[in-house]
Amino acid sequence: MNTSTSSKRFLKPFALVAVIFLTVSGGSYGLEPLLQFVGSNGALLLLITVPLLWDLPTIFMVLELNSMMPVEGGYYKWVNRALDLRWAFYEGWWTWLYSFTDLAIYPVLFVTYFSFFFPLVAAYKIPICLIIIWSSAGLNILGILPVGRVSVVLGAVVLIPFFILFGYSFFNPTFHFAAPTLSISNVGFTSIGMGLYTVMWNFLGWDNTTTYAGEVDKPVRSYLISTITAFIVVMLVYLLTVFVTQNSGVDYRELADKGYPLLGIKTAGIWLGALLSVGGMASALGIFSAVMLSISRVPRVMAEDKLLPRWFSKNHKQFNTPYISIIVCATIVSFMALWTFTDLIVIDVILYGAGLFLEFISLIVLRNKEPHALRPFKIPLNIPGLCLLALLPSMVYIVALVSVFTQSGTKIIPALFAIGALVSAEVIWLIVKLTLKPGKLR
Repeated sequence: MNTSTSSKRFLKPFALVAVIFLTVSGGSYGLEPLLQFVGSNGALLLLITVPLLWDLPTIFMVLELNSMMPVEGGYYKWVNRALDLRWAFYEGWWTWLYSFTDLAIYPVLFVTYFSFFFPLVAAYKIPICLIIIWSSAGLNILGILPVGRVSVVLGAVVLIPFFILFGYSFFNPTFHFAAPTLSISNVGFTSIGMGLYTVMWNFLGWDNTTTYAGEVDKPVRSYLISTITAFIVVMLVYLLTVFVTQNSGVDYRELADKGYPLLGIKTAGIWLGALLSVGGMASALGIFSAVMLSISRVPRVMAEDKLLPRWFSKNHKQFNTPYISIIVCATIVSFMALWTFTDLIVIDVILYGAGLFLEFISLIVLRNKEPHALRPFKIPLNIPGLCLLALLPSMVYIVALVSVFTQSGTKIIPALFAIGALVSAEVIWLIVKLTLKPGKLR
């Protein structure tokens, strides 16, 4: 097989930007509750500070470890190499559970935006969610290139309505420009916590994009360019969306309930509301396919280490994709879709943050154990500096976690569910350990 023919099987940087964008963001859809939680001033403040403390350290960590080990399995392989098989199992198990929760959010969002055109469709939420879940599973079985091509199209469908919204607002002489004020004064700790969960969820998933690094053309260079590009696009879209929203006069509580189509109607009319609804549907479909692409690769590499049944590592004979893993993921997500949107966000962030903590530990341990290993991208910090870098997202995570347990409402239930899911890793590990040979535990 010649090189040119072989290279066609790998994802190129342009498609990788689209996949990363949809994995992490998918546009501003999902940010609607933020203004209700913390108000206009608090929304912009969190959108500026949280990415600096939560995302940039994560992106730097991901780029260094991925440049050192651009392999299928991504974060699972990093933790295995830095720590041991036990902690790698924890990492794989937690991120697997987190991804089930994350995936369950998007079919629910699809129904929300689809109901703009057919209000009665909400009564058929479960059947529609199942159709989305299993059609996306079928697309993933076809392979990474079809997912990449679809992601490019869906990414455009997501962004175009927002660009129209921005343009219509900024060039409309009746649009009221108010200088933004950054403040969370007079906002309760519980509301700040829910605002944190909302922003953190809308920015998480940078490490998920590395699990298929073995299927990306020139992965080190491609990930560096694509990740930076995706981060800039996400930040601009979020900040502009919130700025336009807070100057539109829309009711924040109603916005949280009806979504950005309401903002489109108020800004330009029913046609823009319809476009934003289509964008929301495309966002839900695109994120679901992109996240399933990333998580379906982890069970396969875990099965190769005998941490999961061997049949998880089976590839489709024609498409060479982990079809058993994809089918299992789709089956579990079908049941997770029964949670509410905000409950799923709380579970999502708690599970994701625990796995992220292990990745930062792996970054520090590998710097100490293998200081001379090849790292095409290397964070310009020594080990104490890396510890301080890891402390930034850890502080954000702890504040968000504590805030949930200060509530007297029902949000404690999903938080306790997430804590139970974290603890389950040790229970399953003890079972798995009985099947492993002693030498394999190191």
